[in-house]
Amino acid sequence: MPALWRTLVARLAGGEDLVLVTVARTDGSVPREVGAAMLVGAGDIVGTIGGGHLEWEAAETARTLLDGGPARQLQKQNLAARLGQCCGGVVWLVYERIRASALADWLPLAAALDSGHGCVRRVSRGRASAWTTDDTAAPADAGVLIAGEEWHFSQFLPPAAAPLLLFGAGHVGEALVRVLAPTGWPLHWIDTREQMPAFEHPWPAGVKIESTDAPEECIAAAPGGAWYLVMTHRHDLDLLLAEHILARADFAYFGMIGSRSKRASFVRRLAQRGLDATDMICPVGVPGIHAKDPASIAIAIAAQLLLRREPAATREEA
Repeated sequence: MPALWRTLVARLAGGEDLVLVTVARTDGSVPREVGAAMLVGAGDIVGTIGGGHLEWEAAETARTLLDGGPARQLQKQNLAARLGQCCGGVVWLVYERIRASALADWLPLAAALDSGHGCVRRVSRGRASAWTTDDTAAPADAGVLIAGEEWHFSQFLPPAAAPLLLFGAGHVGEALVRVLAPTGWPLHWIDTREQMPAFEHPWPAGVKIESTDAPEECIAAAPGGAWYLVMTHRHDLDLLLAEHILARADFAYFGMIGSRSKRASFVRRLAQRGLDATDMICPVGVPGIHAKDPASIAIAIAAQLLLRREPAATREEA
């Protein structure tokens, strides 16, 4: 999600008018959550509010706003009765036409996203909209509130997830970054080798690339609760990194690519150094995927990471 807001600011700075479409309230089974948003330009869409007929019609409505009409619009969509979507819930969409001339109003958003605060809160009332930072969770009044002809909505951008430190820029590492980068997860991608071909590609802003002779220093500098995935080209380097990660004892996840025999060897050797590697995940990836090509391995690992990151309370049973 932060990438969408940075895209908004960048395109306004480039002189482009856009329409921001936000899921402001939901009822029942719906494809996206409150706060999901997309940008609609004259010739493209960035982000998604759930796809399907809902998104197609929302894009058409947004483009009519680009050509004139009201600057802000609230639309209630019954997914089953009106759009024929079987999920059957109700979605309230807020449309906002944003002129490039309004760039100054959105620059505080870019600053808030980079501030390191917890939640970034946006409160809109009528034509007024303000961004603030808050380290607390979103209060219960998030969403659309409607009273007669007046309405406003509060929007919350949660803090960025703790970063994932990925050690190794080989084929699997590159495939994994390609899978995870579009999710917006902050990635710190590290390798000891210089001029790695994977590092030469244009990666999104959320991917920090580092070539260093001392990768253990990246572990020392990482915030508490960071995620770690080790898949370097040398087992001795894997062992060194494991030692530093386990010594911190504050990781949210520590995975290492390798076999069960590698895990047994590492657990024994780390124990000799006074470190408990019980929580080290090796092999990595969701079980049941046996393909060995880099893309399949990356998908299995990404699925495991996302399952562990997703709070159990927010999972919707099929």
